[in-house]
Amino acid sequence: MNRRDFLTWVGIGGIASYLPVAMVACSPKTEESTSTTNSTTNTTRADGFESVGTVAQLDQDGEILNEKFSAGSILVVRDPEDSNRIIAVNPTCTHTGCTVKWQAEPTEFVCPCHDSKFAIDGTVIKGPAKDSLAGYEVKQEDDLILVKAR
Repeated sequence: MNRRDFLTWVGIGGIASYLPVAMVACSPKTEESTSTTNSTTNTTRADGFESVGTVAQLDQDGEILNEKFSAGSILVVRDPEDSNRIIAVNPTCTHTGCTVKWQAEPTEFVCPCHDSKFAIDGTVIKGPAKDSLAGYEVKQEDDLILVKAR
């Protein structure tokens, strides 16, 4: 093998070894949530609802992020205009997949990656996201918050 072929193969090997690092560095990132994550395993009931947390937990933390929901991650908040109403959405931004954060003031979900904003019902207020966050049916039984995956 001559010197030129050898250097070509060394160069190709170097590029190939750094390719996985470059792919990870350029992939969409999700920031870790500072909200409470429900680490209990959810069990789906016969009526299709599963427990994602407690009312006490929601009132204490202002939100519940449950990453073990059967339909994927779920973010539960209380409707600021109606304290008896509980809202549940999929917190994955429809733009690049980052996890949105709940902002009690001005009552919207905000994507930390590209600043997309969503209303309490998940509809897009400000892009670059074009699609709404998925919403779920929620009910309360005693201290449990139950959500139905569609």
